[in-house]
Amino acid sequence: MYHSKGIGLAAVQVGILKRIVVIDISAKDEKNKPLSFINPKIKKISDETSIYEEGCLSIPDTFIEIERPKICELEYIDLDGKVQNMKCDGLLSTCLQHEINHLDGKLIIDHLSKLKKRFNY
Repeated sequence: MYHSKGIGLAAVQVGILKRIVVIDISAKDEKNKPLSFINPKIKKISDETSIYEEGCLSIPDTFIEIERPKICELEYIDLDGKVQNMKCDGLLSTCLQHEINHLDGKLIIDHLSKLKKRFNY
């Protein structure tokens, strides 16, 4: 993830068939602050949306504007085996939704309409 300048990685992207996600949205000039999520489940999403240009380590050199719920609430297990709940917004919310999509077999191109797919791919 760091080598490819990514901010998130789902275990399935590296051939590990487990529901594990690692995210690090720390600024480039900050020390790395990875967050780990085991068995993450989105419990609630907002009606309000936001749009980010998303890239994906599974589809190099592809960036697509994706509209997603602005806020999400999730439940997950931390590295100590404890169940945690988190409410997040902004880039963290977008990144978590993106990586959880990977766990569910969905890529950013799956968010595109058939027409946009035809022009882009």
